[in-house]
Parts: sequence; structure tokens; C-alpha cells
Amino acid sequence: MATCRSSRHADSVADEVIQQLKNLGIKCPNPSGRPKCDWIIVDAGDVIIHLFRPEIRELYRLEKLWGMNFDSVENQRA
Repeated sequence: MATCRSSRHADSVADEVIQQLKNLGIKCPNPSGRPKCDWIIVDAGDVIIHLFRPEIRELYRLEKLWGMNFDSVENQRA
């Protein structure tokens, strides 16, 4: 999970993630959430990447599903 500054930022981060995965030989289907880009989901197989605008991340609070704080310093290093 990542918080992006804007819809444009989320869109470009998704493009970069997909390109980096492609360089590693991992094919991803087109991400969900475009063209609005409030919440983009990149499916990399065993890993799902969620890119949010700040207010959308706060609204859904997916971290609560796992009882974790993904913004902690320990989790940011992953």
C-alpha cells in the first residue's frame, strides 16, 4: 500500500511499478482504477499493490483489516 500525492502521481507510480515488474519478467494485467486514479490496484500475482490518494486511503482504511499500521517505520522498510 502506498499513498500518492494526487491522481496523476498515482497513475505515474502505477506505470513505474508495472515497468519494473515487467523488467523482472512479471506480467501484470492492466491496473484497476484508471482513468480516475483515486485508488489503483496493480495485480502482480502473489502481490497486490494498492496506490491511494490520501483522502481515499483514509476513507477505506484497509490497514484495519489486518490490524496493522503500514505507515510505521518498520513497515516502510519492507
